[in-house]
Amino acid sequence: MLDTIAFFQLATGACWSLTYLLIIYRGFQDKSYGMPMAALCANLSWEFIFSFVYPHGGLQGTIDKVWLALDAVILIQYILYGKGEFTRRLPIKYFYPVLLLTLCLCTAIIMASVPEFSDPQGKYAAFSQNLMMSVLFISMLLSRGNSRGQSCGIAFFKMIGSLISAVGFYMYFRSDLITIITAATLLFDLIYLVMITRQRRVEVCFKPSINTPG
Repeated sequence: MLDTIAFFQLATGACWSLTYLLIIYRGFQDKSYGMPMAALCANLSWEFIFSFVYPHGGLQGTIDKVWLALDAVILIQYILYGKGEFTRRLPIKYFYPVLLLTLCLCTAIIMASVPEFSDPQGKYAAFSQNLMMSVLFISMLLSRGNSRGQSCGIAFFKMIGSLISAVGFYMYFRSDLITIITAATLLFDLIYLVMITRQRRVEVCFKPSINTPG
C-alpha cells in the first residue's frame, strides 16, 4: 500500500512539476505570466505552509519544496510581465498591494483550514484551490482572447496530474466533498483543454501576433 501511495505521489508530482515548467517556458517565450495571480498566491501559500509550518516530510515534503521553487519562478514572471495586464483594470500603484493582500489572505485561509477541518495534510485546501485554478485558467483565456502564456501541454498535464491525485485519494482516503470537488475540477480541466486546443488551432491558421507585452 505504501508503495502504491508513493507511486501516486510521484506521478502527481511529476505531472504538476512539468505543468509548472511548461508555464515557465511559455511565460518567458511570450513575455507573459501563465498562472492566474490568485491561483499562484494560493499555490505559494499552500506549498510554504506544508513545507515549513505543517511539514509533510518524506517524499511529499520533497515534492512540495520543488513545487514551491517552481512557483517562485512563476511569481517572478508575474512581477516582470503582469503590470501591463493589471493596469487594464486598476492603476499600477495597486499592483504590489493587491498581490501582497492576495498572498496574505490565501495564507490566512489555508492556515485557518487546518484546525477547522482537522487537516494537517492540507488536502481540503489543496483540492479546493485546484478547482479554483481550473476555473481561473478558463477565465484568463477568455479575458486575453489568445493563448499568450498558455499551451495545450499546460492544460493536459495539469488535468492528468489532478486526475492522478484524485484517483489516489479516492482509493485510500475517500471523502464525498473531495470527490465532488475533483469531479468538478476534471470537468473544468476538460473544458479548458478543448478551449485552448481550439484557440491554438486558430492562431496556427491565422498566425495573429500574440507576443504583446503582458
